[in-house]
Amino acid sequence: MAGSNHGHTPAAWTGVTIVIIGFCIAGVFMVAANPLGFWAGMAVTLLGGVVGMAMKAAGLGMPKESEVHVQARARAAQSSQTAQTAQAQAAS
Repeated sequence: MAGSNHGHTPAAWTGVTIVIIGFCIAGVFMVAANPLGFWAGMAVTLLGGVVGMAMKAAGLGMPKESEVHVQARARAAQSSQTAQTAQAQAAS
């Protein structure tokens, strides 16, 4: 889908970056057998999700899709399905 933004927003990038850092922290401390460090990494991971959602709520996420786009997508899916059915009937 070349026409979609596919989550390339400041909210998504920031949230995912924080989650990856938290995951790395937790992984290092898990290998080091340090439960406190592991849970600190898990807390950072959860913080990434909270930060991403807060940024999305602040307007830095993907905008809501307009009704026109929703209807156009539904029409395209319906015509594609009709074409596939016609091809299947022609092939049999």
